[in-house]
Amino acid sequence: MRHFISGLGLAAFLSALGISGAMAEIKIGLTISATGPAAALGVPEMKTIPLLPTEIGGEKITWIPLDDAADPTKSAANARKLIAEDNVDALIGSTITTCSVPLIDIVGEAKLPLISIQPGTMMVLPMDDKRHWIFKVPPNTDIMAGAVLKHMQATGIKTIATIVFSDAYGQTWSNAAKQLMEPAGVKLVDTEEFARTDTSVTGQVLKILAAKPDAVIVGASGSPGVMPVKTLRERGYKGAIYGADGLAGPDYIRVGGKDVEGSFIASNPFTVAKQLADDNPLKATALAYQSTYTAAYQTPAPYFSAILRDAGSLLEIAVPIALKKAKPGTPEFRAALRDALESGVKDKALLSGVFSFTPQDHSGIDQRAAAISTVKDGQFVLVQ
Repeated sequence: MRHFISGLGLAAFLSALGISGAMAEIKIGLTISATGPAAALGVPEMKTIPLLPTEIGGEKITWIPLDDAADPTKSAANARKLIAEDNVDALIGSTITTCSVPLIDIVGEAKLPLISIQPGTMMVLPMDDKRHWIFKVPPNTDIMAGAVLKHMQATGIKTIATIVFSDAYGQTWSNAAKQLMEPAGVKLVDTEEFARTDTSVTGQVLKILAAKPDAVIVGASGSPGVMPVKTLRERGYKGAIYGADGLAGPDYIRVGGKDVEGSFIASNPFTVAKQLADDNPLKATALAYQSTYTAAYQTPAPYFSAILRDAGSLLEIAVPIALKKAKPGTPEFRAALRDALESGVKDKALLSGVFSFTPQDHSGIDQRAAAISTVKDGQFVLVQ
């Protein structure tokens, strides 16, 4: 898919997906990491665009996606182009935290709503004039880390080490280990970092092995996040391994193979939808979307696709409310859309969780959005 996008160019790619280039009353810009080290996440997101609604509230929708190649500079440039040249009414993006952080200042300055599709808590906290415009789909890291902590306590784990991306996303998991897990009696004995583009983590793993933790948390995402797990197993580590939610996708199993068997993942319930209890409010919507995605692409939908579909669903709720107050393409509509997201999304069961936004909480998603699964026989299996 990466070669397909870069070879044909964006226009041809969008044409192949069946996305019209015609002007529409409501325009939504997206910056997605469809190529580069986060492509395992961004490609399913890009493939989700044809499954988004083409009309909301009686008005036609134009989705304008741009590839930021996991480059924060390009993500910022994409956002500025979409705002200044395309006059979009809202933004969605970016795939990863490092490409999302620059958007905070941009949307705050433009007074334009942004729906964030990465898990980093810093996009919505602390609440200020800039984050007033930002809403987020994936659960905050503390929710996912809380599920990990609960499982650790139930299985008697007392000491942990972390190996995380050397960026904002990795830092959220390091912070969770220090601020959430240590006060709960799970001691952090070592913290290591690596870059998304690194080709080896042997040095970091040797330090972890020397610290002898009961468990290791891998705070990473996509294909690069598999490397620490494989290296730990190759070096003979026998303790528990917990992967961050950014690893809850098919590439984790495909790339990791036998080395990821038995590891635990802080996953969204969407990943194990068929195994949820029938009364779980997320099960029916998750299974319905899985059927839609599978029919379109003959492969199961990864959670990264569900995140983007939820962004579209949030707009389906907010746009009709905003249309009663202002006309698309105007500052007034942008403000009305922001207000509609904040006031109109209450107890909505989507794919990522049950959403209820408030002026103080633009994540609006609770512990029901977190699950712990393990890899067994090449499949994610729900354990908590």
